[in-house]
Amino acid sequence: MIGCLCIHGFTGAPYEVEPLAAYLREKTDWKIVVPTLPGHGSSPALKGITYQHWLEHAVAEMKKLLAECEHVYLIGFSMGGLISIYLANKYPAEKLILLSAAAKYINVGQMILDIGDMLKDAKSGRLQDNHLFVRYKDKLFKTPLSATWQFRKMVVCTRPLLNNITIPTFIAQGMADGVVPPKSAEFIYNQIGSKQKEIYYSPTAKHHICHTGEREILFEKIFTFLSRSSRVS
Repeated sequence: MIGCLCIHGFTGAPYEVEPLAAYLREKTDWKIVVPTLPGHGSSPALKGITYQHWLEHAVAEMKKLLAECEHVYLIGFSMGGLISIYLANKYPAEKLILLSAAAKYINVGQMILDIGDMLKDAKSGRLQDNHLFVRYKDKLFKTPLSATWQFRKMVVCTRPLLNNITIPTFIAQGMADGVVPPKSAEFIYNQIGSKQKEIYYSPTAKHHICHTGEREILFEKIFTFLSRSSRVS
């Protein structure tokens, strides 16, 4: 059996990767697992949570999947990409998918454009219709600084592991991402030790790449990558 561990991002929840998980469930009979990291979910409570808690939870999920499945693939979004890199460095995953992986963060130019759009919508009384504002307003005001510091520690902890990764890796990045800049995907591609690696830039996707842009094209590319050159059908 094939298992896929899909890991969401910082301050997020399984919904961030659920469209891709649903696509894979429809296409395959694989076991798709989408855990909720400690302190995350519909009502985040990140105070007192460390990056080690996130890693320990992901390790436990990985071990369970390895016990049940002969082949395991890792899919990580944003900070979940960093966690997936950590897992791929320690456990026998066979393929790795990195979505908007946060090896570098804050795309200043795109963020300015996004803020400009929010200001225009605010002036016209349509701010609540701006999907970025709705998605990020609670995160901006409710995320403890200590949690943000733990995220930064995660980046520092996992970036040096890239060169150790040798399994086939697919990297996807939205060109309109205001959180993780396109240079993050380029950095990962250049640093990762995998000989079999691909990079895909979605022209219109923002940070939540499974929800924006031409996601069906992205999902098809991921499915093709995971299905190709595999030891199992």
